[in-house]
Amino acid sequence: MNKTSIRYIEKEDILHLVISEEPEANSIELGPNITAELNDKGEQIGVEILNTTSFFT
Repeated sequence: MNKTSIRYIEKEDILHLVISEEPEANSIELGPNITAELNDKGEQIGVEILNTTSFFT
């Protein structure tokens, strides 16, 4: 069973929402600095937000 988790990489200012630990096969840019990560079946397995602190300041 997969567990959802949130990881913040402070050094790179990246917020990563992990829905599944499956390998990433593709990604789709949802907007500036926001990417949906997909598995090989096209199912969403994560979301990555770059420059995270800019969303909260």
